[in-house]
Amino acid sequence: MSKLHIKKNDTVIVLAGEDKGKTGKVLKVLVKKERALVEGLNIVNKSAKPSAKNPQGGFEKVEAPIHISNLSLVDPKSGKPTRVSIKHEGKNVIRVSKKSGEEIK
Repeated sequence: MSKLHIKKNDTVIVLAGEDKGKTGKVLKVLVKKERALVEGLNIVNKSAKPSAKNPQGGFEKVEAPIHISNLSLVDPKSGKPTRVSIKHEGKNVIRVSKKSGEEIK
């Protein structure tokens, strides 16, 4: 298992699949499965049993995890996909965009 280049609250672009080219914010990273939940992307229908909240039951639209290899960070300067390099400043670790050299927050 390798270190992941994507963290929660990052803006990412989808490189492959049904939502290719769309961007969104990372809600959660599933480290062991190497997947991420992205806001508003990879929506699936999930069947729900009747409950107090939803007495009728039926279907809910939910985000499904996308594999990390199909996501790329968005360059803060250009808004295009970019790779990430890691720089060390003392004890701090800073992620830097390969395309623009801009720091990724």
